Amino acid sequence: MSVLICGSLAYDNIMVFPERFKDHILPDKTHMLNVAFLVPELHRNFGGCAGNIAYSLKKLGGNPLPMACVGADFDDYAQHLDALEIDQRHVRVCDQLWTAQAYITTDIDDNQITAFHPGAMNENHHQKITADLGLSFGIVAPDGKQAMLDHSAQFNAAGIPHIFDPGQGLPMFSGDELIGMIDNANWLTVNSYEWEMLKKKTGLAHDQIAERLDGGLIVTHGGDGSELFHQGQRHMIPAVRPARIADPTGCGDAFRAGLLFGLEKGWSPLDACRLGSLLGSIKIEHSGPQHHDFSPREIARRFKDEFGQAMPD
Repeated sequence: MSVLICGSLAYDNIMVFPERFKDHILPDKTHMLNVAFLVPELHRNFGGCAGNIAYSLKKLGGNPLPMACVGADFDDYAQHLDALEIDQRHVRVCDQLWTAQAYITTDIDDNQITAFHPGAMNENHHQKITADLGLSFGIVAPDGKQAMLDHSAQFNAAGIPHIFDPGQGLPMFSGDELIGMIDNANWLTVNSYEWEMLKKKTGLAHDQIAERLDGGLIVTHGGDGSELFHQGQRHMIPAVRPARIADPTGCGDAFRAGLLFGLEKGWSPLDACRLGSLLGSIKIEHSGPQHHDFSPREIARRFKDEFGQAMPD
């Protein structure tokens, strides 16, 4: 069975600013901001939430099935997915549009400023999720607004368990829209910044949101680990300390790949979150969202070393 990953496939242009943003922004001038950052380091990578999640899930031995719309410039990325043996049956090419493009600048404190051109991504609502696609699990990751709304409802109608991951798409939605997608989902995952925005938009606290989900709520805190709210209890999952910090881009997607892998296999939510934490640590040691490499055997060994227990089957 396949895991459907609804979200973006994008080219990530990652720039590294070897100083701190805060040292170059005048707080009393933010109403007339005009700032330029010299970035001597530039990398163009394959990215997008659907691509990043599919990459790590495939490395784990899963069967990812990305559902995304791309542009006429997608050939290089398509060859990359072919080399990874990732099924592209639901990757739709829109010849008159560009593939989504992200321009990400990271400073030495791992703060990021991102500009994003959606391009063909905004056409993904034309693709439909139905019960006959042979799916065991899914995720609604950042995508065009209508696609996220539609795919959330379609997962629910088809009875396919899924994660709602609003991510950087969260500002597009009203509180009522977010509550509707939470009610459709089995699981919700956000980072700590997104959680504060979600709480403000919906007016709901952790326990109130967790009660609306068959599964639970996961809030990630980067180097401080993650919180799992499940069956009326709060659990803390420690972060796995990386050997080095190279680039945070895609760490959240790596976490979600581990979470998906575990949940789809019926693991306990705690173990699924632990695997997510491990994958996020491996990813941050490498530049770019799809340059980390590992084998399932290596992951099993590291899981036992980090958490003192064998990784579930």
